[in-house]
Amino acid sequence: MSPDGLRARARVLHALRGWFADHGYLEVPTPTVVPTGALEEHLHPLRVEGAFLRTSPELALKRVVAAGLPRIYEIGPCYRGREQGDWHATEFLMLEWYRVGAGLPDLMEEVGELVDVAFTAVGRSSPTPFVRRTVRELFAEDGVDLATATPDELRPGETDWDTAFFARWVDRIEPRFRGALFVEDWPATQSALAQVRTDGPWPVTQRFEAYVDGVELANAFLELTDAPEQRRRFAEANAKRAAAGEAHNPVDEAFVEAVGRMPPTAGIALGVDRLVAVALGERGIACARV
Repeated sequence: MSPDGLRARARVLHALRGWFADHGYLEVPTPTVVPTGALEEHLHPLRVEGAFLRTSPELALKRVVAAGLPRIYEIGPCYRGREQGDWHATEFLMLEWYRVGAGLPDLMEEVGELVDVAFTAVGRSSPTPFVRRTVRELFAEDGVDLATATPDELRPGETDWDTAFFARWVDRIEPRFRGALFVEDWPATQSALAQVRTDGPWPVTQRFEAYVDGVELANAFLELTDAPEQRRRFAEANAKRAAAGEAHNPVDEAFVEAVGRMPPTAGIALGVDRLVAVALGERGIACARV
């Protein structure tokens, strides 16, 4: 814990809330105890008295969007099991926002402005503007064409494509990142709650991740608005969890119903502790936490 880090976090939070107020966003606190765990099979929600601690406010905030509020955000604690390290913690502070009618380029612009706001709040120069790269481009620079690559080509001896992808990503792709970077067009198998585009050379998820100095800060989606498809993805994720020996997550019926009522929307989650640490030039989130 660092007193200077906590002061910096307070300044960043004040500046972030000011930016959202100036841009017509409504702050909406949502429950931290929720009826289901994360949709993504690689996340490990914490159980509490027959319910779960949220891994993000996403499911609740999308119900708010479906109810008719077009620009909303929340800053609050989230919880994930089995996450410890310089840039991970069981409890962390998340900023998540949704904007009806927006596309991913709109969110990229907002992320750039918010990174500027955070760096200014702590008295440092921002690394923006961001550079845009596709996942396929980054792998091509490492000698792999993701449109045709087999698991073994991604990681010798591996048989699962996504496992091989992430192993190579962590070992060979991410370590090359410098400055401010948007990474877009992720494999369609990693769509979770985002739309998929199939009109290009290979199916890709309509999402991007934002990195600053090699640290992943944010993950953005062009949100899925197809309730039957969302239900299918819940089932698929639970099947993968079962195959891995993990517990089944109940389906949040209110959320699935709301997905079918949502207008076209873009949404994004950003790690506040990471943003503060990166803005301060630290190499971990401990500086911004009690």
